[in-house]
Amino acid sequence: MGAVAYTSTSARRRVYLKELSREKQEMQDVHEVEKEAVRQIFRSWGYDRQDVEDLTERIAKNPKAMLELMMGYERGLAPVDKSEALRGFFIVGASTVVGSFVPLIPYLFVGKNILVGTELSVVISGITLFFIGAYEAKTTVGSLWRSGLQMAAIGLTAGLAGFLVGHFIGALPT
Repeated sequence: MGAVAYTSTSARRRVYLKELSREKQEMQDVHEVEKEAVRQIFRSWGYDRQDVEDLTERIAKNPKAMLELMMGYERGLAPVDKSEALRGFFIVGASTVVGSFVPLIPYLFVGKNILVGTELSVVISGITLFFIGAYEAKTTVGSLWRSGLQMAAIGLTAGLAGFLVGHFIGALPT
């Protein structure tokens, strides 16, 4: 999972850098077309004609500002720092490792009673997922209950799907 986070973030960075290069070239080659795109952005924000012209001229005099405006609002892209890929690798990788141990904890205490271990594993996993979802809502936006229940439902459903795939593959004749 960490490797997937790393490669996807690296790919996002490469896309951003490619589009940044393309936008810089367009600002040089077809400057008036780009200025018209800036005007369109300001019009869509509700500025009147005089303000649109004033703002467009101000932005056009500052290539860095124009480039950032075009990247964000014309292309819909945000900068991706080099360090984000590695940071994502560690965060997702560590979360995967820690999260993988949560369903295994009950089996350390129930001995040979697999059924009790499985029931406890589902309950502990559901509670853990609920609190992760609630924490997400608390640190971002949303209902603690809704986010908690949604995270628990998605996680438990994914776990059930994994179990069923494993069960049916194991039931295949060899």
